[in-house]
Amino acid sequence: MEILVFLCLGGIFTLFVLLAGNIRQVNQYEKGLLFSFGKFQRQLEPGWHFIIPIMQSMIKIDIRTKTVDLADQEAITKDNVSTRISAVLYFNVENAEKAILEVENYMWATSQLAETTMRTVVGEFSLDELLSHRDKVANKIEEIVERSSGSWGVRILRVELKDVILPESMKRTMAKQAEAEREKRATIINSEGEVIAAENLQKAATMMAKAPGALHLRTLNSINDISSDQSNTVVFMVPMEVLRALEGVGNFMGKKTNS
Repeated sequence: MEILVFLCLGGIFTLFVLLAGNIRQVNQYEKGLLFSFGKFQRQLEPGWHFIIPIMQSMIKIDIRTKTVDLADQEAITKDNVSTRISAVLYFNVENAEKAILEVENYMWATSQLAETTMRTVVGEFSLDELLSHRDKVANKIEEIVERSSGSWGVRILRVELKDVILPESMKRTMAKQAEAEREKRATIINSEGEVIAAENLQKAATMMAKAPGALHLRTLNSINDISSDQSNTVVFMVPMEVLRALEGVGNFMGKKTNS
């Protein structure tokens, strides 16, 4: 009798171990796929699920957002400039059934698709567009990858370009162009300043010509500025009337000589 009880308890314990060993847990951030005799049956929601030994199996898929650093890609822009591009891809699994049944390795397939698309899209933009409109290039890559990866149950969330690496020769050329552009702007600014100064001088000369007293006052101010300078400069003050008289005598003598 005691042996029978012992065997019953042993059998119950063994059955419990077998049953417990075939309970599978699906976490909140996962989806479970149940297969019976190798054929897909249904998706399993988060929680505990009993899997019949030998007959059934389960595959779990993480549906959280994944971040993939895409390998640097050598690409040629629309204007034939060789560049090296690096980017980051953000995506998640939207349909766990397709991610398992439609593609062997959805993560590898998605990253490979993004890398080849990146090379193709870069060739559609010039270097200036690539440098100044990275978001536009990234959006174009995202749209193309999204269309192709949808059949795998993958949803593309975002593509970001990290670096656009140029050859050293191109960097030197761009630096020279930037320096030339700065010099050009400085020359234009200086020229505009000289034009404004010349216009102001012309206006001042016209105003002083209309008011002789103003010209005398300006002359006296200039003499006062010179006299305040600690130097041995000697200033001879000659009235304008004397200069005009001398100019008249010179003109008269010139006419007399010519006659």
